[in-house]
Amino acid sequence: MSVRTVAISLTVLAATVVTATGRRPAAAPVTLVLGVDHPGASIAKTMVGVFFEDINFAADGGLYPERVKNRSFEFPDALMGWKRATPAAGAFTVRTDAAVSANNPHYLRVEGTDPAQPFGVMNDGFRGIGVEAGKSYVFSVVARRVGNGPTALRAEVGGALGAVYGTARVDGIGPNWQRHSVTLVPTRTQPSGRLSVFLDGPGAMDVDVVSLFPAETYKNRPGGLRKDLGELLDALHPGFLRFPGGCIVEGRYLEYRYQWKKTIGDPADRTLIVNRWNDEFVNKPAPDYYQSFGLGFFEYFQLAEDIGAEPLPILNCGMACQFNSGELASMNRIDQYIQDALDLIEFANGPITSTWGKRRADLGHPAPFSMKLLGVGNEQWGPDYLPRFAAFQKALKAKYPDVQLVASADPFIDRPAAKEQSASLRGMGADLIDEHFYRTPDWFLAHASQYDGYARTGSKIFVGEYAAHVRPVGSGESRNVWQAALAEAAFLTGLERNADVVRMSAYAPLFAHTDAWQWTPNLIWFDNLRAFATPNYYVQQLFAANRGETVLPISRDGKPVEGQDGLFASAATVDGGHGFLVKLVNATDGPMPVRIEVPGAGDATGEAVFIAADPLAENSLAAPDRVKPIQEPVTMNAGVIERTLPAHSVTVLRPAR
Repeated sequence: MSVRTVAISLTVLAATVVTATGRRPAAAPVTLVLGVDHPGASIAKTMVGVFFEDINFAADGGLYPERVKNRSFEFPDALMGWKRATPAAGAFTVRTDAAVSANNPHYLRVEGTDPAQPFGVMNDGFRGIGVEAGKSYVFSVVARRVGNGPTALRAEVGGALGAVYGTARVDGIGPNWQRHSVTLVPTRTQPSGRLSVFLDGPGAMDVDVVSLFPAETYKNRPGGLRKDLGELLDALHPGFLRFPGGCIVEGRYLEYRYQWKKTIGDPADRTLIVNRWNDEFVNKPAPDYYQSFGLGFFEYFQLAEDIGAEPLPILNCGMACQFNSGELASMNRIDQYIQDALDLIEFANGPITSTWGKRRADLGHPAPFSMKLLGVGNEQWGPDYLPRFAAFQKALKAKYPDVQLVASADPFIDRPAAKEQSASLRGMGADLIDEHFYRTPDWFLAHASQYDGYARTGSKIFVGEYAAHVRPVGSGESRNVWQAALAEAAFLTGLERNADVVRMSAYAPLFAHTDAWQWTPNLIWFDNLRAFATPNYYVQQLFAANRGETVLPISRDGKPVEGQDGLFASAATVDGGHGFLVKLVNATDGPMPVRIEVPGAGDATGEAVFIAADPLAENSLAAPDRVKPIQEPVTMNAGVIERTLPAHSVTVLRPAR
């Protein structure tokens, strides 16, 4: 490695607090030595990724930006989200005769009887319907005229007291089911409006798949993903995208498990099911939470490709969620679950001459997605999981030996049974074992050395879900404060130092609607029109964007820096070994002067990017930039960088680019 000509830039993400007694006096500088001549393990591209689960209305009402709730009248309460839009004479009923399709058997018959006043129905969306002034929205509907009913209808976005913000007219509706679409451009911004659909005269009309969708989407795909949320994901620089969950993969019962084949094809023909988080928490019920699968497996693969991340799908292994029913498919029925996994690999990677490779091509993606990772179950434990994983492993490795399989660890990682399960999985040669941690900030600070003592050979670790909770887990009271993000940063330095053991990690959950959440904390929050990144997001972004290539030792008094006196650190090579980066965490409540010695390096200039905030500071829709980086210059003289780390701070030194 050559360090004599390296240019250094310093990125500092820092939060500063003034205590009741004032700042702690600055101590003598802490001297750190970078072992540039002793590179260690490679750091996987997947070290920092993202985990998507449809919780907190993350898909319908979130990343999948359909504005209409229950657009196909397939909720168990087929009229949920719908009501009369006018006092005009008329009626509306749900019917099933001569439906659009077998997977979408319900539709709405709307009939008006007043020739002087149009009759219509109204949808209240996902906590309202959000539209922006001057933006284009595609209103579409599958409709047919009944008898001598009207041949046109009018779509209208409005608000309180009869206010109308935008209208569009659909003409030429005939006696057979047909999809019609028009563009609607609101004149005012409304985050919580309503969509009304009015008949153009007396008579009856059948309507189904009623949709209002933004014309502008992420990557400008028709019917694509919400633009601002997609861009926030892209800006994270994630190494992988784990999808679709989480507990929803397993389902409360196997009947409601996630079945990937039912999530591809025409979105209007995908079979809706209840979301597992519909009534999980009695204090946060969501009776209108269902999965339309407008965001399905093809869209997940496409999103992973768009953001440059490795796709990591998780499949059901014949076990329902063990926090709920724990229902099991018998081992003599497990072959159908294994076949679904084999077919998924073919769908992702197979040539267009294969059955499922052709399905992928027919959906518009003839090139393979090059999937390299596949998860078998989620948060499974006990004696029933191991034989199921073994059956998957045998079948999948026989046909696709290069696809790495992720095995589920017991989520209660500290109990003896969990250690026995992990030992068994290691004995079976599992490629990766998925461990989850929802703990206090103090736990994360104390466990930055979590993987220091792990075996250096055999199965690798995927820290598949983790987040620091400042209040009890599941209480809904934890917040995305800087204190939590700082502890996660300290933990991440430990994962990087142990890159020969830990190959992947992801914060969880990813998304939450501010008016429809079930779980806190979350990485990105949004309402119907706006979104903001949390302090935790900026930590994830910092580590993902500054991943490095090969671990370098960084020492203090000849020992690895792993939390002594509140200081945490990791380091790595970059630029093919010709440069380096260093990450530092000051978890104390006072400034910490540091002297970083880089043997063989000379002079260089760079920049510092930092954040100053109270440990309890958090971002919000009203103040999205309260915790966010700021830049300033920094220098290296004769191979030494001297800088005072602010209290409660994260710092990254990296080569200039």
